[in-house]
Amino acid sequence: MSLVFGQVEPAVFQAYAFWAAVLGLKMLLMSVLTGLQRGSKKVFSNPEDVKPGGKIAYDDPDVERVRRAHRNDMENILPYFIIGFLYMFTSPTVTVAVNLYRLVAVVRITHTVFHALVPVAKFRGLSWATGFFTTAFMAVRIVLHFL
Repeated sequence: MSLVFGQVEPAVFQAYAFWAAVLGLKMLLMSVLTGLQRGSKKVFSNPEDVKPGGKIAYDDPDVERVRRAHRNDMENILPYFIIGFLYMFTSPTVTVAVNLYRLVAVVRITHTVFHALVPVAKFRGLSWATGFFTTAFMAVRIVLHFL
């Protein structure tokens, strides 16, 4: 059996590349945010990193909140990178694909805001669910397209 892939619409690829890069940068910034939180709280996870007046701790609630938000990114954005890429090969309309990619990126950013910066469970959950189900929608479209 041989699979024939249609041509990817350049505008779809451009949208995917742009929003994937935005989310990649966002994930990189989460490492910086974790470091900033550790530095401001003087809470470190390695003895060699401890600054004067600091301590080793693995349970600071503020540091752990940022780390959980970062982990949630890894659990949701990394699958999106693969699924969003494969979705291009299902010949989606430009408007639908661009808006799906944009939606996932925006709600992942708002998820971080409402998880790590301004904790609001209702909006954090809504942001997560929107991104999750949007990515799941693309995954289902891929499976159905290549059945």
